[in-house]
Amino acid sequence: MEDPGDRVVRRTRFIAYNVLGEGNMHFKRNLLSAALASAIALTATGVQAQTATTATDTAPANDATELDTVVVTGIRRGIESAISVKRESTSIVEAVSAEDIGKLPDVSIGESIGRLPGLAAQRVAGRAQVISVRGLSPDFSTTTLNGREMVSTGDNRSVEFDQYPSELVAGVTVYKTPDAGLIGQGLSGTIDMQTVRPLSFDAPVGTVGVRGQRNSLGAAADSSAYGERINASYITQNAARTFGFSIGYSHTTTPIQENQVGLYEPWQAIGDNWRPGVPSGTFYSDGIKALRRTGETKRDGVMATLQFRPSNAWTSTLDLFHSEAEQVDTANQFEVHIGDYNGTNDPDKIRLTVTNPSINGNNTFTGGTVGNVYPLVRGMYNKREDEINAFGWNNEFTAGQARIIADIGWSRAKRDELNLENNTQLLPSPQQFDTLQLQLRNSGFSQINPGRDYSDPSSLYLSNTIYGSGYGKVPNVVDELRTGKLAASFPAPAFLSWMSDIDVGLNYADREKNKRQPEGNINLGAQGVTAIASDLQYRPVDLSFAGVGYIPSWNVPAAVARYMIFQPNADADYLVAKSWDVREKTTTAYLRGNINTDWGNVSVRGNAGVQVQRVDQSSDAIRLSGGGDPQPIHMGKTFTDVLPSMNLAFGFDNDQTLRVALAKQVARPRVDQLRASLEVSASDGPDQDNGLRNSFASGGNPLLDPWRAYAFDVSYEKYFGTKAYVAAAYFYKDLRNYIYTQTDPFYDLSAYTPDIPPSTNNPGIGVDPIGSYTRPVNGEGGTLQGLELTASLPFDMFSEALQGFGVIASATFNDSNIQIRDPESASSVGAGDIDLPGLSKRVYNLTVYFEKNGFEARVNQRRRSDFIGEIGNFNGNRTLRYVVGENITDAQVSYSFPEGHALSGLSVLLQASNLTDEAYQTYAGTKDRPLEYVEWGRSYLLGVSYKF
Repeated sequence: MEDPGDRVVRRTRFIAYNVLGEGNMHFKRNLLSAALASAIALTATGVQAQTATTATDTAPANDATELDTVVVTGIRRGIESAISVKRESTSIVEAVSAEDIGKLPDVSIGESIGRLPGLAAQRVAGRAQVISVRGLSPDFSTTTLNGREMVSTGDNRSVEFDQYPSELVAGVTVYKTPDAGLIGQGLSGTIDMQTVRPLSFDAPVGTVGVRGQRNSLGAAADSSAYGERINASYITQNAARTFGFSIGYSHTTTPIQENQVGLYEPWQAIGDNWRPGVPSGTFYSDGIKALRRTGETKRDGVMATLQFRPSNAWTSTLDLFHSEAEQVDTANQFEVHIGDYNGTNDPDKIRLTVTNPSINGNNTFTGGTVGNVYPLVRGMYNKREDEINAFGWNNEFTAGQARIIADIGWSRAKRDELNLENNTQLLPSPQQFDTLQLQLRNSGFSQINPGRDYSDPSSLYLSNTIYGSGYGKVPNVVDELRTGKLAASFPAPAFLSWMSDIDVGLNYADREKNKRQPEGNINLGAQGVTAIASDLQYRPVDLSFAGVGYIPSWNVPAAVARYMIFQPNADADYLVAKSWDVREKTTTAYLRGNINTDWGNVSVRGNAGVQVQRVDQSSDAIRLSGGGDPQPIHMGKTFTDVLPSMNLAFGFDNDQTLRVALAKQVARPRVDQLRASLEVSASDGPDQDNGLRNSFASGGNPLLDPWRAYAFDVSYEKYFGTKAYVAAAYFYKDLRNYIYTQTDPFYDLSAYTPDIPPSTNNPGIGVDPIGSYTRPVNGEGGTLQGLELTASLPFDMFSEALQGFGVIASATFNDSNIQIRDPESASSVGAGDIDLPGLSKRVYNLTVYFEKNGFEARVNQRRRSDFIGEIGNFNGNRTLRYVVGENITDAQVSYSFPEGHALSGLSVLLQASNLTDEAYQTYAGTKDRPLEYVEWGRSYLLGVSYKF
């Protein structure tokens, strides 16, 4: 008889060599070998664990029934609930479940999701805000709440997960493979957040929690290092269990404390005598800044659900969600331009000099003495207000053997921002020129050592600096989505005995997103150059981490109101790309057959079906031709996609499952890429060849097709009831196209060039109608593939002495042959080919926990290798940057008083996030050319909760 361990190893090798295709893999050989070895080790571990629990697995039925009455709580409850979701699904999914009402296992929902196999979080302002699924940027995934697609407060589609309080979410399921009935599915995955269903509870239950928070960087300026989190939830039902109601509230105040050193982009090879003292060809950045950002984020969220079930033939569920957040922060910074202009009107044109330059072997400038510079002390204020409202009403009817679902949904997100800056300098110039000692570091804070004192606010004046006296922006985004769905499920006909039932449905979604961004100079008022009065000053901030020392901080909006004039402009030519409306009307029809049969001793579950998706997309925006009058522009198109899919789950002996999935998938283009905004211009003088002015155009493209891909997935999973599992999964996506920003040098612009005004200097010269057009276009795709290894194991499977201990671990290895170019980000990532944004070649997640007698402790670590991240740059536009891989470690301990104790229901909790104070680092091209080095500090939370 074959040994079980040999059988598992043989099956694993079969998957690796025959399904993965050794000859077709694009992984490096050593990486693939390591991954497959890990997979075999995991499955072998599973066999050993299975052997260790044979007595339990083969226990008599009456013993099993007795075990079913054991109440699992705490960490194990959340783990086992998530395992049950994964095990019972017919698709390949990952899940995280609340350990108890109002209690997900992490500080934020984003961090919980970011720990799942194949997923990775990107930090924004220190928080896990956006999620990459399977190595693709957030643009490729879709987020839903209770199955309804959600809007976003950002410029595009990706949801900012810190908008959703973790205390109000009961669980999250990530669908890595689609099925025909999954509406709003993404190409990389679909993230569905779920709230509680009150009629799923046997009795009323409630919880209240309070936690205090402290940031390790301490207080600064006018901002505290302390915050708080308050949450309350209550679920109840009537005696007849025909009506249920749940409501949850969450409030957080989170301190913002940040230390940062940043360098200007681009890093570029300088020419002869561009920077006196620096050899020609040296890679050099034209500026550097050090800042302390302070402030706080306040967020309040409410979720409510009403369920009405008068009979088994009708269940009606109403979901309500409201979240509002306000973030206010000020960056007080020391900044200096070290390029070819020192920002003065010095009549003698005294130039910057560099002595004792340090240049490394990669020809990168790494420091020296920089003279004749004129630093600024700046105040950069940001106030952002976000509001999300969502409503959903689901009705499920039973008519004979048919089940009918009617669902409507509405969600709306709104973002209002105010960005202001003040610029001060020592006066007068050039007497106040300074000499800096610079040390540029690619690991740690670069050092800026000035020769003058910048700590006295009375000696710093609001004046017309190299960057003016100030600048301001007022961005506004509104995203609104209406949905309606009608679906029905019928028993499969007798001749389809291998199917249990058949689903049909129709879904309609109408989405409209609008953006406006008025902005302009903040000019000095009638009083002219002035210092900022003492009554507007806060405590000085300490920039010693960068070698600067103390600088003043002040109330920026109050200074603007008292000393300056700000009249934002909505019609300037450079704002054309920031003012647009995009609308999408999507009609989806689907047919899905649900499979439930047996092939001998092998059970077969799954589904096969098809979606037909009809999209009508359009945009209204502004066309501007050569500085002439703005003209409205409307563009759009319609198209249809047919999306077949199949998911099969084969159940073998010893609780083993082999899943196989095939699908055609699509992902909608980024919303800002669909804008109709168009800027057309022409050169002032004639071209040497044809004597005409050259024409140029840039803008969005409402005629874009979506990303399309063919996908194949296979997953081997070994379960041990609901207490543990090991898995090895492989995915392959053939992206048939990709969306690139490209320049067509010979585009017919004749429809727009007649509107270009005559040249001031050459009024009689015509404009060439064949010009250069830069815009997003559909181009050639490529392949993306990956291997995901996962284990969730309580250690008492191996020895009773280890009862309470356990581990959850995953490793993901991604690879792609897709190379893109992004002219909009060339200053950061270069003009050549780059990897896919969001793609980390390696992602690891590890949780080690202990739970016994009410005491819980866990340590979580998530780690990802270098990747290209998407950020908002100074202009408020999306840009790409190389991001250094991160290793984030969190920990928490808690104790819950047992039943019968006087304090039964009470729990105390201590959490710490970012224990190692891991820095966020970006760079340009190579790591010796840093762009940002940021520390957000450690966060500590101490609190209590009470369940009643």
